[in-house]
Amino acid sequence: MEIATIGFTRTTAQHFFERLTAARVQRVIDVRLRNESQLAGFAKQSDLPYFLAKLCGISYEHDLRLAPTEDLLKKYREDKDWDRYAAAFKKLMRRRNIATILDRDSFARKTALLCSEPTADRCHRRLVAEILATAWPVAVEHL
Repeated sequence: MEIATIGFTRTTAQHFFERLTAARVQRVIDVRLRNESQLAGFAKQSDLPYFLAKLCGISYEHDLRLAPTEDLLKKYREDKDWDRYAAAFKKLMRRRNIATILDRDSFARKTALLCSEPTADRCHRRLVAEILATAWPVAVEHL
């Protein structure tokens, strides 16, 4: 089982979709709290499912269970304390019991967790992938 993570900021649409295709991703799960922003460009809620399907043959899902709460995100934007945010987000994921509530069998198709951050090092998509990797036999790749 393989999980990838990908961000869409600071990249072109071409580079974004080519990375997904090259990695043989079959499904994208959008883990953003808000996916409708005009600032998201090609990754807006109304456009991304179409582009993924037409350009890459990739399915799209938006799963708010894998997103931070509004309050958690607001606090992080205010204080930029990654360690505090990461600890609080992991606690939230444990409370939501994501490794149990997600359909593990659906991850047999290579899945990419999508968020806006350009890299995974300070993004909650990495934390989600790490939590799943501790619960399931899964390899994680950051695109």
